[in-house]
Amino acid sequence: MTDVNPDQIGAGAPQPLEWRDGDMPYSTAFGDHFYCQTDGRLECGHVFLAGNGLPERWNGRQKFLIGELGFGTGLNFAETWRQWKLHRADSQHLHFISFELHPMRSEEIGRALSHWPEIDAEREALTATWPQTPTDTISLDLDGQTTLSVVCGHALDGVAAAKPGFDAWYLDGFAPSRNSDMWSEQLMRLVCEKSAAGGTFATYAAAGFVRRNLIAAGFAVERRKGFAGKREMLCGIKASPDQRADQ
Repeated sequence: MTDVNPDQIGAGAPQPLEWRDGDMPYSTAFGDHFYCQTDGRLECGHVFLAGNGLPERWNGRQKFLIGELGFGTGLNFAETWRQWKLHRADSQHLHFISFELHPMRSEEIGRALSHWPEIDAEREALTATWPQTPTDTISLDLDGQTTLSVVCGHALDGVAAAKPGFDAWYLDGFAPSRNSDMWSEQLMRLVCEKSAAGGTFATYAAAGFVRRNLIAAGFAVERRKGFAGKREMLCGIKASPDQRADQ
């Protein structure tokens, strides 16, 4: 399959995929895999959960709000939901809001997530409730303590319209060299503005301009060891004025 110009795909429309090694989706529009080729589920744990101090930060919180740039296959949500079910108390609620330009079809999500038996229950529940034609905002109340919302369209518009109060962010767009719009200073500023005091982010990306944009947006940024041989990843917290002055 030849590469497709992403500008030719309408916002909210599915993008063409190649399937590599059986069940690994590859975006021909952005020339990139949807997750780490080593093990995307373990990458989620290393980068997005641990990078945001989870599951520890769930302790004692009645409500917790996670934002994600790039829903993709739903892998990060499925693994987060699995971990949430292991650690939550009866009265707690998780709302996971993801912003996705090209939502996958249910059968594509099912095929991609079938690689990991550890998330079979989450995969089955997600694909059973996923709309046949995903558009606008998909809202799924999954188990009484977990709500998933997927905002279909440009991330900049979706984040701008979102209510503030995000406790953690998963920044998981395609590689910065492939999809720079998902890492722009304008979008990072909105992410920071919509974050609660003490709100955090984590990302597999470590490009210099991404780090600079996050700092300019108002985050105190930390470099950590990346996953599966990747030298670095980034994580951080919404900075106080004193922290901003020190960077």
